[in-house]
Amino acid sequence: MVAPDIQPYFELGPLKIHWYGVMYLLGFLSAWWLGVRRATHQADALWSEEQVGDLIFYAAIGVILGGRLGYILFYDFAAYMSHPLDLFKVWQGGMSFHGGLIGVLVALWFFARKMGLSFFQVTDFVAPLVPIGLGAGRIGNFINGELWGRETDLPWGMVFPYTDPLLLSRHPSQLYEALLEGGALFLILWFYSRHPRPVMAVSALFLIFYGLFRSLVELFRVPDTQIGYLAFEWFTMGQLLSLPMVVLGGVIWWLSHRAVK
Repeated sequence: MVAPDIQPYFELGPLKIHWYGVMYLLGFLSAWWLGVRRATHQADALWSEEQVGDLIFYAAIGVILGGRLGYILFYDFAAYMSHPLDLFKVWQGGMSFHGGLIGVLVALWFFARKMGLSFFQVTDFVAPLVPIGLGAGRIGNFINGELWGRETDLPWGMVFPYTDPLLLSRHPSQLYEALLEGGALFLILWFYSRHPRPVMAVSALFLIFYGLFRSLVELFRVPDTQIGYLAFEWFTMGQLLSLPMVVLGGVIWWLSHRAVK
């Protein structure tokens, strides 16, 4: 199966609009819409529509700055030191989820202080809003023909002729991630958070399931060429950064339920 030849950008007058950037915009808009929906259905009316808009703005800044800096630090530091202006070419990809997560957590800490809320009150509200954006970002990776998977002879394997010089049939790992980190994680968090839960529990569930899903897909995904496998011909940087999320999420989950006993 040949991956569809989708131009990574479309022209709007003199402008070239990159699909990768459009996917980020869709992610932020979906988070805002879902946040407003959650706020209007809350029994205690803790959040207003204006607060949701401010929250998404803070989170967007954290995603962009943290994601870009995280990719540079975790995945390609030497290349960006050689060509520092590439830092600003975000339309070419090069965003790290784990860096974005750190950036968002910092931004949410500032937002929580400003609003007089606890940190986990904010993260519990935000967590179910995130997966749709994660899934959209992976669709952007698919359109760009990047981050494809290992070679496979399965019937849904795809050849990426415009970006893979070896022309191998590969796991469409971007789509695996879109389905798990986007679709499955959204359903888990959205339906779990529809009912009152202990503080920290929703945040813990996000960490656990994202870490598990990402670590699983990494088994089918080709690691960044400048890093390769860290060990055993299967252990990657993505797993090194994701597995601690599972452990931390488990600890937070235990603490959240211990606090209500």
